[in-house]
Amino acid sequence: MVFIRAAIAALCATSAQGVAQHAALKNSMNPIRKVVTLLQDMQNKVTSEGEQEKKLYEKFMCFCTTGTGDLAASIADAEAKMPELTSEITASEEKLEQSKADLTQAQTDRAAAEEAMK
Repeated sequence: MVFIRAAIAALCATSAQGVAQHAALKNSMNPIRKVVTLLQDMQNKVTSEGEQEKKLYEKFMCFCTTGTGDLAASIADAEAKMPELTSEITASEEKLEQSKADLTQAQTDRAAAEEAMK
């Protein structure tokens, strides 16, 4: 048991020492190495952003080629439905006028019936 504790303590000490050495090494890098590392990181970032932009561009181009066809089809369908909808609106307006006339007739009949009952 004591041996295991000693082994764990030794591993922790070497691990902490390794981290400290890495930090010290990173801080003590020469300026040229720092610039090169920075440029490599920037290159990787620009490359990944370029790939994302390419995907977005391809998605947009797909939309442009299929979107115009879909839009044209939608416009043609709407223009084909216009006469049908116009006739439905006219029929609804006529039905509304007829219902209003029936209502006024029913109201006058009711008033006459009430007057006759008095």
